Order: sequence, then structure tokens, then C-alpha cells
Amino acid sequence: MDESSIKKRKGGKDEDNQSTQSEESTAMQLKKQVGLLSGISLIVGTIIGSGIFISPKSVLRNTGAVGPCLVIWAVCGVIGIMGALCFAELGTMITKSGGEYPYLMEAYGQIPAFLFSWASVIVMKPSSFAIICLSFAEYASAPFYPGCEPPEVVIKCLAAAAILTITVVNCLSVKLASYLQNFLTVAKLIIIIIIIVSGIVLLIQGNTQNFTNSFEGSKITVGGIGLALYNGLWAYDGWNQLNYITEELKNPYRNLPLAIILGIPLVMACYLLVNISYYTVMTPTELLQSPAVAVLTSVLGCFQYMEMFPEHSAVRLLGAVSGRSRGVFPEYSGSCGGCSWYMVVLGGCFRYMTFGDRVLYPAAWIIPLFVAFSTIGSANGTCFTAGRLTYVAGREGHMLKFLSYISVKRLTPLPAIVSYGIIGMIYIIPADINTLINYFSFAVWLFYGLTIAGLVVMRFTKKDMKRPIKIPIVIPILMVLVSIYLVLAPIIGEPEWAYLYCVLFILGGLIFYFPFVHFKVKWAQKITKPITMYVQMIMEVVPPEEPKN
Repeated sequence: MDESSIKKRKGGKDEDNQSTQSEESTAMQLKKQVGLLSGISLIVGTIIGSGIFISPKSVLRNTGAVGPCLVIWAVCGVIGIMGALCFAELGTMITKSGGEYPYLMEAYGQIPAFLFSWASVIVMKPSSFAIICLSFAEYASAPFYPGCEPPEVVIKCLAAAAILTITVVNCLSVKLASYLQNFLTVAKLIIIIIIIVSGIVLLIQGNTQNFTNSFEGSKITVGGIGLALYNGLWAYDGWNQLNYITEELKNPYRNLPLAIILGIPLVMACYLLVNISYYTVMTPTELLQSPAVAVLTSVLGCFQYMEMFPEHSAVRLLGAVSGRSRGVFPEYSGSCGGCSWYMVVLGGCFRYMTFGDRVLYPAAWIIPLFVAFSTIGSANGTCFTAGRLTYVAGREGHMLKFLSYISVKRLTPLPAIVSYGIIGMIYIIPADINTLINYFSFAVWLFYGLTIAGLVVMRFTKKDMKRPIKIPIVIPILMVLVSIYLVLAPIIGEPEWAYLYCVLFILGGLIFYFPFVHFKVKWAQKITKPITMYVQMIMEVVPPEEPKN
């Protein structure tokens, strides 16, 4: 069965059952099914995922104090807004899906666009997908392992199950994936509101000790600030997600910039208030001890008395009451609203009370549930958009051609989404989230800088191109400078071979570009032709058709 027979069979069904539809509606192409509300949900839902619950620990570690940590989060928000404005101009100027890919193609030509698709499809997008699903697995399993970390095999199996579920949903229907995204966005905003309100209440009650001398003990280095920005900006990553589905966006000239203008400031406000809430109810030491901020570690509770156990006891009660000794480890004690709090150490292992125990008891289970919703929503948005990059790259001949094919039944880029899910599964094997974030961010900001520099270049090389939105040129210039700093700062401050390996991998794409894309060697086409045929038969997919205007 070849593609012509599949098209013929699809055409027969259309003639029998859908003869009243127009030619445009039956064309084999992705449909414009994403409106303004879904666009805002996609931006907010993709950005607010696991980052705001994992990155605060790394940002604090690289800044050393609460004050500079909050400054970093504000700076990251401003950078996200400026970057989103740059992509709003690019997205309304070049109305093609694929994010940075068509912009690099228009500004610089084939090679930079191919290198971006090569790095994104193989490393950047699937590793991001894996990071988010691993985070989901940590939060989803946390309530079942109170007082200790879940086994690594459990986390990886849950992450694999999440990747499989999200991949299936996105393969089935664009509308189903959009409805799921809207629901999960509402769920994650609920947990954000719970955290913010809890912090505000405690702040009003006078729990402000963590904001006193908040810059004391800070450690400011070029490399440290760069790594702090990496982790903060990873939590903001997703401000360009609508640019990946421009072709499926209703009225992109209006809805693309409007969704960005409404969505990004909302996220920035949420992130700042959430971090203030964290430091209202947690000390910096507690936050650094926590692998998952909102669920596994939080304020330990208020108690009116303290009883000291012998030092040789298996259970140590650490704390302070009204000027008494602060015990063996003073950093694990403090006060809250005039009452002392303590931490119990059982058998040498820290036993923490959760955020939910403090603010929602006995409904503490709501916190991990809604945080899991938050991370899975971000993963769904990432899968929804990243599959379109693979689809567009395949359509342009920069990836295997069948990756651009569309399901005749579902009208989704089925092969692209399936391949994305498979590669994401591979990346859950090395489960060191912080390492993945650092190298992922390095590569991402390399291409962000090139793309936004392309916006500046096209201001001079393509002056006649229609620009429904035209931002002041100082904004993209500032973003290019920020990108250069983010790429170079960690290398200068804390050089590692891994950064070099990352660059070599990106440039290694040229080994595949020249024989398979530029020269199109015949033996490669002979190999891929039967693979394409079998993919068409198994998945019932056909090449996309150009819309008839």
C-alpha cells in the first residue's frame, strides 16, 4: 500500500460521508483549531510546570541568599517578556510553525536551520520532555514514600508512563490535547494560588525573619549568576511555544501577540509571589535540603514546648525555645509566629513535615496532586508544540520525510509525535535533572541568541517584509547580549568538557547535512523508501497538502 492508495481510500470516504465539505476542510493539512484562550493556556500551562518547584533550590545555591535569589527571578521574568516580544514580531512576520526553525531559515539559510532542528529533535526538546516527566514522577510518588526519597526505579517507570500517556493523547486529537491543556492549566493555577495565599497569610502574621538582611551571605560570581539564570530561565522556558504552532493558530496576527502579552506577565507575577511564599514559610537551609520544594520539605510546624532527648538517642529533637540552646544543629531550628519549630531526625535520616501538613491539614494530599497536574500539563504542552518542529523539519527535507506525514483519520502529525515520545523515553535513563537542565539551557540560549540576532539582521536585509508588530530594536539587541552572556558565563566561571561536547554535537549535524540533505545521496533514499512505505501502512499517514487559496 503506497501513499496514493491511502489518499484514494481517504478520498473515497470523504466522497461518501463528507461530500458537503469544502475542498479546504478536506485538505491533508493541520487545521487552525487553537484560539486565544487555548493559546494563553498553552503558554501559561507550558511555562508553569516543574520549574517553579525545582529551580528555586538551584537558584538559591548559586546566589547564596534570599535577596539576590528574588532579584534573579525578577530578571528572568523581564528576559522572558523581552524574548517573547521578539518572537511575537517574528511570528507575525513569518507565519510558519516550527518556532526558531523557519526564522533561522529566513535569516541565515539552510545550514543554521538544519543544525537547530538536528539539536532540537535529537537532544533539546526530548531532554526537556524527560526533565518535566521525571519531575512529575518525583511529585506523584512523594506521598507514597513519606520521610524518604522514592526508589529511582519507581520514578523512572512513572516518568515513562507519563511520556507514553501524553504521546497517545497528542496522537489522537488536537482538540483533545487542547482541552487537556486547558484543564491542567486551571489545576496548576489552583495550586499556585494555594501556595501564594498561604505565604501571604503567614507574612501578614509577621513571619518575615527570612527577609531580614536578605542579601547577607550572598555569593556573586560570573559563573554562579549564569547558572542561577539558567535554572530560573528554565522555569520560564515556554514563552515561545505558540510560535511552534503558528499554522494551527486562529487569526495569528491578533492572537499570537495578545496571548504573549497576557500570558507572560501573569507567569512572572505568579513566580515572584510563589518564591516570596517559599521564603515566608521556609528557611534557606530547608529549601536547599529539599529535592522538591513544595511537597517534600517545608515549615516543620509550631510547638509550644520542646523536650530534649539524649544525644545518643536514635531520635533527636532539634530546636530552640525562648532563648534556650539551639541544639546540635542550629541551622535546623527557628521560630514562626512566636512559637518554636523543630526537625526530627530518625535513624540519621531527616523527617520533614510537608507544606500541605502545615497549611491544609488534613487535606495535605491536595498539594502533591495539584503539583503533579502542573508538571504533567507542562509536559503535555511541550509534546504538543515540539512535535510540530519535527513535522516542519521533515516537510522541509531536513529530517526523514515520513516525519512530516499526517494521520488521515486524526489530522495530527502522528510519526513526529511518536518519534518525539520514543526519544524522550531514552532520556529518562540518566535521571540527574540539574545536569540535564544546565546543558539543555546552554544549547537553548545558543539558538535563542542566533534567532533574535536574525530579527536584527532582517531589519536591514528584508526591510520590505510585512511586520504587523514592530518592537524597538533595542529589545532584540539587549536579548542578543543576554544570550551571549548566558552562553559564555558558565563556560568562563565553571568550565566543563560537557559544554564543548554539546557544541561538537551541534556541529556534528553537518556530517549528516551535506550527504543526506544537500547532495541527497541516492543510496540513502533507497534505504528510507521502504521504511516510509511501512510507516504509511502501519500509521495510515500521508504527506501534507498545501492549502489551495
